[in-house]
This record gives sequence, C-alpha cells and structure tokens, in this order.
Amino acid sequence: MLTPLPIDPHLDRIVETIRTHRAAVIVAPPGSGKTTRIPPALVQDGPTLLLQPRRVAARALARRIATERDWRLGHEVGWQVRMERRFTAETRLLVATEGILTARLQADPLLSGFTTVVLDEFHERSLHADLALALMRQAIQARDDLRLVVMSATLDAAPVAEFLGGCPVIDLPGRPYPVEVIHAPGVTPAQAVQDALPTSQGHMLCFLPGAPEIRRLADELRPKALPVEIFPLHGTLDANAQDAAIAPSEQRKLILATNIAETSLTVDGVGCVIDSGLHKVMRRDPGTGIDRLEIERISVDSAEQRAGRAGRTGPGSAIRLWDPRDELRAHREPEILRVDLAAPLLDLLAWGGDPLTFEWFQSPPAEARRDALELLEQLGALQQQRITDLGRAMRRLPLHPRLARLLLAAGGSPQAAAACAALSEGWRPAGSATTTRSDLLVVADRIRNAPHRVRRAAKELTESARRISTEESFLRAVLAGYPDRVARRRESGSARLLLANGHGATLTRDSGVREAEFVVAVEVIAGRRGPGSEARVRMASAVEPTWLELTHQETEHRFDDASGSVRAVEREFHRKLVISERACAPAPAEALESLLSALLARGLDDDSTATEKRLRFAGIAIDLQALMRQACAGRTSLPSFKLAEWLPYETRRDLDRLAPESLAIPSGRKARLEYRDDGGVLASVKLQELFGLADTPVVGPGRTPVTFSLLAPNGRPVQTTSDLRSFWNTTYAEVRKQLRGRYPKHPWPEDPWSATPTARAKRRR
Repeated sequence: MLTPLPIDPHLDRIVETIRTHRAAVIVAPPGSGKTTRIPPALVQDGPTLLLQPRRVAARALARRIATERDWRLGHEVGWQVRMERRFTAETRLLVATEGILTARLQADPLLSGFTTVVLDEFHERSLHADLALALMRQAIQARDDLRLVVMSATLDAAPVAEFLGGCPVIDLPGRPYPVEVIHAPGVTPAQAVQDALPTSQGHMLCFLPGAPEIRRLADELRPKALPVEIFPLHGTLDANAQDAAIAPSEQRKLILATNIAETSLTVDGVGCVIDSGLHKVMRRDPGTGIDRLEIERISVDSAEQRAGRAGRTGPGSAIRLWDPRDELRAHREPEILRVDLAAPLLDLLAWGGDPLTFEWFQSPPAEARRDALELLEQLGALQQQRITDLGRAMRRLPLHPRLARLLLAAGGSPQAAAACAALSEGWRPAGSATTTRSDLLVVADRIRNAPHRVRRAAKELTESARRISTEESFLRAVLAGYPDRVARRRESGSARLLLANGHGATLTRDSGVREAEFVVAVEVIAGRRGPGSEARVRMASAVEPTWLELTHQETEHRFDDASGSVRAVEREFHRKLVISERACAPAPAEALESLLSALLARGLDDDSTATEKRLRFAGIAIDLQALMRQACAGRTSLPSFKLAEWLPYETRRDLDRLAPESLAIPSGRKARLEYRDDGGVLASVKLQELFGLADTPVVGPGRTPVTFSLLAPNGRPVQTTSDLRSFWNTTYAEVRKQLRGRYPKHPWPEDPWSATPTARAKRRR
C-alpha cells in the first residue's frame, strides 16, 4: 500500500495532460511526491526514462520506487549512471543521470526505445540538463509519439514552457508537512548542531559547501560524543558510503552533506535542517581556460529546496546560518553560463548539430563557445567544424575531452586510465609531493590507495579504451570484408533486420549480437521462395553508424494536422538504410506546397465562402489557389486564410461596388446581403424597418432586385418579397391583422407609407 502523498490526487490529470499535449512543465513543492509518483504513472503508456542530476539520487530513487511498487530492481525499474548500470530489456522505468540521455541520443536521435522522458530537478540547470532539453525538443518535433516532462519544485516554468512550444504548466500545491524557518546569523555549524539536538526530532541534515568542510565538522563533533551517528554525504564518496548515509535507520543520524542532498533524495525521518547557506560552484576562469571550484552564497530556490528536506515525512525546522536581511540570488546560475563547454559541444557535434546555430534553451557565452571549439580542434576531435573519428572515439569515453584524448593517446594503458580516473573523480593521494617527472605518474602509482569508486573507474576506463583501440579495429575489418552485408534493426531490440539492399532478414538465436543497432550479416541463409519469406542471419558483427559511407541524403516534409505546421526530418542514408535522422528547418518551397495542400483540403471558412459568392455574383474572376499560395509563402504554419484580406485593392473596390456586403435600409441600420447559389440576393430585415420604402433596391451588374425576408419582431420570417410596393399595397394589411395582437408593443400602422421606420418597440407614455 502506497503512503498517500500530496501529488496523488493530481496524477490522473497530469497523465491526461501529457497524453494530450506531449509536453508539460510540472512545478510542485519538495516532498510532494512528484519524482516517485509521476514517472511510474506514465509507464502505463510505454517505457519511461527518468533523468536525475546526480548518481546517488538515481540509484536511491530506483530503489525507492521498486520498494513502493513491489517491483524488482533491475527488471521493472532500473538505473544507469556513469560506469554503473542495473537494468534489463524488460525495464519499463529507467532512472538515469542526464548525461546518459545525451549518450543515447547520439546513437538514436529519436530515442525509439522510450515513450516518455522526464527531466527532473531542472532548476539545477546542469550542462547535461540544458543539452538534454534542447535535444529532446528536436526529438519530439521529429517523432510524433515521443513525450517530454520537465519537473522541479522551484523552477521558473514560463520560459521552459515557451521553449517547448507553449506547452501546459501544471503548478501544484502540497508541501507535505510544515517547516519552521529559523535564522541564526553568526552561529557556527558545530554550535548549531549542538543547540538543535535537544529541541529537534528525528534525523538532522546539515548542508556544507564541500567535502573538506564536511570532514572538518565531523572531526570537530565526534569527540563530543553526541547522541547521533555521523554520516558524510558528498559526490566523491563511493556508492556504498552514499547509500549508508540515506538508508533508513532506527539510530538517530546526523548527515553532513553538500548540495547533493538538496533534491530528489528522501532521507526518511529528517526533522531538522541546518543550512550554512554556502555551496561550491564550478566557474571557468577566462584567463586560464580552466574550471575551478569557488565557494558562493546559495540562491533562494536552493534555500527552499534545502528547507524542504525537513518537511518530507513530518513537521520540521530549518535553521539558516545567515541574516534574513541578506539578499540572495532568486535562482541559481545555469552551468552553461559559467563552465568549460568542450564536452557538451563534442556531444552536440557527434549528434550532428552545429554549435554556432544550435537552438539552446539559453545560449552559452560566445567566448566560451569559441574557446571550446578551439580546444576540440587542438585535441583532434574537430576538423573544419566537423567531428573526426578521433573525436567520436573520445566522446565514447565517460571523460572530459582532454582526459579522453590523453587515454586514447596512451593506448588505454592502466597507468593512463588510473590518472584519468583520479582526475575525473577529483581524487589525489595524500602526503607531500614526490620528486617525479609527472605528478600524474605519482597518482597512477598510488591508485591502489584510492577509494573504491576511483579504482573501479580506472578499471572500466582501461577496458573501454582498449575496446575502442583493439575491438574497433577488428569490427572495422569485418565491415571491410562484407561491405554489402550491412543491416539495421527494424526496431530497438528486435531480431528483424533491414538489409542495405532493401530486403528483410531475421537475426537468429545463434547470434550473440543482441544490442547493436547496425550489424554486418556475416553468415546468411536464404529464405524460402515465396512472398513474405526472409533470409536468416546466423552470425553478425556490430557496426557503428559513423563507420558507414553516406550515399545520399533526403529531407521529408509533412504537414502535422495537430499543430497546423510543417515538420521536416533530414535523413542520411547508407544505400537504403537510414543512418541518422533529425528535425530540421522546413525548406520554404516544400513548406509552401504542404501548407497549400492543407489549406485546399480544409476549404474556405464561412466568411471566405460568402466572399467567393459575392465575387461570382459580381462577375469578378480570381485565382483562388494563387491567393492561397500567396498567404502561405514564407510560413511554416497554416495561416488563418480570409479571402477578402488577400484580394487586391482594385478587386476589393469593385466587389464593394458591384456586390456590397450590406444594404442601407430606412431604419438607419445596414442589412447584411446574402448572395445565393441561384444568383439571387437575400436580405433578412424586420418588417418595421422598411416602412416607406416602395422601390425594391437592386445590386450588381445585372441590377438584380434584392429579395427581402421580412421578419416578425421575434426574428422569424413572415413574408418573402422582391416587390416591396406590391407587398405594402396588397399583403401588408393581412400580415398586420395577424401579428399586431401578438406583438402589441411594436408599431403596426394602417398606413405603412407614412410611418417612421424603426427596429425598436413603441415608446411607453
């Protein structure tokens, strides 16, 4: 039985909104349950990818969802983070860090294995989150059934919704429990912990800027024998230590954490948060071109996130160690504005984008972008604004491009892998500097003393680099021997293949190539004769799409009826196989023809139909299709076509003269003229408005008499005539006799010739 959370009553509405609009931004307070409840609810429509900014949160969320839903970890729900994974082909909800999505989009720009992507905690604005949002925007434009959800507790939702085409924003109330905020300026974290212990309930969570500050506070508090067990929690700890810090416990805990604990992580039973108000952020130094960590004040949204940790499982308190009059930045500064861009731009180049014209949610500084591209060119990853084979090999390693280049240049040696792992994970051996020709050699020599996470990363980097340098050369050799046998899976994970010659085939169970999207069909058994028969592939070898020669390129345009706009998808082919596809800007000529076809299919609205009838009555010939073409020119979305607005000035002038829209009548009003298919002209007018009018008006080049539908005061027709003089002289008396008793408030004079025409009832005396 799931514990009720504030988000639960809104789940059906959320799911239906996402089904209808395909994109949504959801804002809900910390602890409302958005992260653990919304993604599992979306799984009913297809596989869902839940993205988190941090590895510890991804693992913890997968475990929590598995426990809540009674799902098997690694089966119905799984997780994938850098250098770690726990999922299978049957996993329906995959919790992953944001960089995993970027990597998956490189291989499959349409993300065919998933129905929905949930980008959680977007307010943190990591580089990977910004890139993921921009790439997903492209993917949902190219794939009609792909959906995107952006979530946060403190996000300014309007700009994100606008970036996603004006998608709905769902703003939900519901902090589960109240949190009392207390300011204690000048109090040290150690003193705040000791002061709060006797008066607070449950576990305590203390936010500090970094690992050194956490170690110093732990060393200061441990000798005091406080009635709590102290746990550090920061990104450089191994997974086991991180998991121990957030695991349920009967013993009261004091968790000393960086901002890693701000979002998504639920530590059951936290009743008190102590917030130093500081965090470490990476900033690029323009003078050196290197990112460096700096301690800065947190933002208002970060403070709200931290305080919310105390109100998840019960009422709590948040002690802020700063003056309430201090002014904090409203939102944290996006990472894309302050750090080195080499890695995300390499990802973007591998995806096929142009870093100079790519549509970011928030564009990075031009100087930082220029420096990153220059670095990539110096590393050999970029040549003439196109990614090189070396660049593709570099981005397949989970490292900054500098370190990836180092590792590949060293041939994937264990020494180089150890140095890269230590640099990437932020570890260096303790002790005084040793005389050496390279400090990195010292790091590599002491790797056995590194934490488990660093040693594991070094091992995996060695294996990855060797696979790239040795396995890749072998796979390329297979392709060289069978260039005519390239095939692609028809669907992700499917055994059905499409060969480069356009024929179908099936990969049998004899083959162990289970994941590669592109393969070389090494051993092929011809199918039986007859329709529907396909060849069987018993042996295969994986191929990277970047190894294949691009034989031609096609751009497909189609009109999307739901959005009323033209979509374009650019596809690159190797013979008859699609190698890559991505959304692109529609070509003006193609967009024009698509919009014109759609406009012709929809036909004219009522106003335009009336205008067309007037033109026909007036004997004015027009080229309707040419006018529609003119309305669609230069557009990618369907215009609201009003025929009258697109007529030339001379034509409108002649039309108003020969077939006016309305006719002045004696009451002073204007009656609308209806031009009939039979060539007649009709005006519906209340009888009393025409008193004194003897001569029936005529219109048009043929001086056609207007047929009047004479209306009773209730608006219903009582007589139709195209000869008003005859009506007043012969028929009016009978009509007057029938209606004046029914409508005594309206004038019914015996002599209609001298009566004052009016649309109103008689005045009271």
